[in-house]
Amino acid sequence: MALAAKLKELRIKKGKSLQDLATLVGASKAHIWDLETGRATNPTIELLTKLAGALGTSIADLIGENPVNSDDEPEVLAMFRELKDLSETDRETIKIMMERLKRRE
Repeated sequence: MALAAKLKELRIKKGKSLQDLATLVGASKAHIWDLETGRATNPTIELLTKLAGALGTSIADLIGENPVNSDDEPEVLAMFRELKDLSETDRETIKIMMERLKRRE
């Protein structure tokens, strides 16, 4: 789940308004709104830290990069992150390649 959706979900679960959260983290209500709608996509690590703390979660969970299996190799996690930047067509191509490679084994 992307930051925008996760941020909104957690804020609502905690029963906080946009203004409540903005006040807690020292940001403007408009900036929190921009993050929730995806208009702002690159918050500072300082703001992410404050948001995660205010919402009772980790930064990894907040930005959607907390792998279920923490034993994964760093290279595998890096590849996963890079997949998000590819087009749907490119991801489908990689998926087909992976399925073919698995059948070879």
